[in-house]
Amino acid sequence: MESVFDKKKILIVDDSEINRSLLSDMLDDEYEIIEAENGMEASAILHEHEHEISLMLLDIMMPVMDGFETLEAMNKNGWIKDIPVIMISAETVPSYVDRAYDLGVQDFINRPFDERTVRRRVVNTILLFAKQKELSHMVMNQIMEKENDNKLMIEILSNIVEFRNGESGLHVLHIRVLTEIILKWLIDNSEYGLSEDDIYLICNASALHDIGKISIASEILNKPGRLTDEEFKIMKGHALEGARLLQDIPMRENEPLIQLGYQICRWHHERFDGRGYPDGLKGEEIPIAAQVVALADVYDALTSKRVYKPAFSHEKAVDMILNGECGVFNPVLLTCLKELSETLEEELRQRSEGQNFQEEALDAVEHMMESGELDVSDRTLKLLEHERVKYQFFAELSQEIQFEYTTTPEMVILSEWGAKYLSMPETILNPKKDDFGTVLFAPKDFEDFLARLESTTPENPMVEEKYLMNINGHTRWSKVVARSMWASWEPPEYTGAIGKIVDIHEEQEKMDRLKLIAAHDSLTGLLNHKAAKSQISAILEQDDEKKYIMIVFDLDHFKMANDTFGHLFGDEVLKYVAETMKKNTRNFDIVARMGGDEFLLFMPYKDEMESLVQRIFNLLHSEYNGFSIKVSMGVSCAKECNGKYDVLFHMADEALYEVKRNGRDNYCFYKKENMKLGGSE
Repeated sequence: MESVFDKKKILIVDDSEINRSLLSDMLDDEYEIIEAENGMEASAILHEHEHEISLMLLDIMMPVMDGFETLEAMNKNGWIKDIPVIMISAETVPSYVDRAYDLGVQDFINRPFDERTVRRRVVNTILLFAKQKELSHMVMNQIMEKENDNKLMIEILSNIVEFRNGESGLHVLHIRVLTEIILKWLIDNSEYGLSEDDIYLICNASALHDIGKISIASEILNKPGRLTDEEFKIMKGHALEGARLLQDIPMRENEPLIQLGYQICRWHHERFDGRGYPDGLKGEEIPIAAQVVALADVYDALTSKRVYKPAFSHEKAVDMILNGECGVFNPVLLTCLKELSETLEEELRQRSEGQNFQEEALDAVEHMMESGELDVSDRTLKLLEHERVKYQFFAELSQEIQFEYTTTPEMVILSEWGAKYLSMPETILNPKKDDFGTVLFAPKDFEDFLARLESTTPENPMVEEKYLMNINGHTRWSKVVARSMWASWEPPEYTGAIGKIVDIHEEQEKMDRLKLIAAHDSLTGLLNHKAAKSQISAILEQDDEKKYIMIVFDLDHFKMANDTFGHLFGDEVLKYVAETMKKNTRNFDIVARMGGDEFLLFMPYKDEMESLVQRIFNLLHSEYNGFSIKVSMGVSCAKECNGKYDVLFHMADEALYEVKRNGRDNYCFYKKENMKLGGSE
């Protein structure tokens, strides 16, 4: 008896349970049936199991996500190429049928269902699609075989050169990766008119840049010390020799790869100021392919160990190139190097690792295909790279809420651990309306997070932000780190992200406590001047009415308290004054100690300022354990400072010193022409 694991899987998508049940009854003896109530559920299933589905039976009219929207999602995600679709509907309007076929449908079945018709069309569609895939794979395998042969020969020759030169075989890989990174930057930031096809050819040809070294004697190639003038002249000959080797290939001189290889071999040691070799080309006389490989070659030579030198750091190598220590390069390429400097080292490492991973994966796939264990499409090979990025990202995570976000259809897929921890399903449809985007995140925060992801680029895909989140009913500070994902076609299309949510509540609380401590005076507990200035500046910037006063005051004859009763007593006086201010001001008033016996108040007023200032002045006049406390106060009005803190403070300070010049123990309002004194005489 046939096992269920040997059956082909059919996905039935229909909002009517009775329709799904009827179709299942007709087919479940030969096929494994999976059911979905609408296109959104179907998309979630396809996202996880696309390679297992042999056929989809799809209704048109459904809630949440109808059949046409589902087909559009399948086209956008590439699923339609691998999964044949039969539409099932009572609708026979020609426009419906035409639209369905335009979106990739293979066949149409009308309701009510006839079992013989359903079974025959299902069998025929699965067999026909399998035959088409087989033919497509045969053509693709022939193309890949030819392409792999070309790459293999290039890499064999290049690695022979690297081996003779005593260098790591990674040099060829590094040059290729660096060349690709620079060329992709040039597409977006220059007028060289490069295309993706150009990048592909130039990257392949870059592996041939030093092929001419095959003719250089080993004792010169691997000499650990400085070359003599004669030896250096021989070494420089590799550029012309490499070009000659490519030029002499019979009947291949017009091949684009050979032409680009010739340019790179001959001119990758030319320099923008004309002081390179072998032809002394200057500026744009040097083909851009040769210019880019030249920069990549110099960078990798500097950062790699050689028999004659140690490896320089990334920072040192970049500085040497930008400072002209390795010859003059195209200013456009130097701008590229500056802009990519922060990410170049890491991207080179990741891309190199990715190349190794992909080569290992492709070797495994090739072996499985040869042994008949796997029939794989070119799309699957592309997915290997996608999975590599996911694996590399998630491999570094542990006990964190890991998730994947997709835009079409819009959903969030949580890791098993994350789903259990949050008490949420692993697959969350419409996350903006679900608890994920309305409870876990505050709605505005989730919108902000999605907007940040959409603003990323393939070159700068990372997003990191802190949000106050609701974790199982508890408010916790969390850090969200995500990497946007992009479809590989041109131009790249944003498709979603992978990411993690990390609990940083204790860390954030500790930081907040430290900030609080840093913002307050250690003796009195009042704000310090820096923190007060920051808060007041923000108010002045945001409040248009500016109905605030600033009071700057110090204690008259405070030195006497220290001299008579000692510094500890003086500290007690300052703390007493601070407590008096705390008790007699409102929670929205700003009270600060500027240092020594100087204090600051910033207060809103309604209609009249004088009574407010008089009240503060009077309450500060008191006695503490035999010491009579008196103050001198300067007052300024925020309406006169044009929203500038320094101007407001200067006016209050100037008014304070007007009081001191007139005998202390008083207050004064700042006036530009004359000062108004008030208080005790």
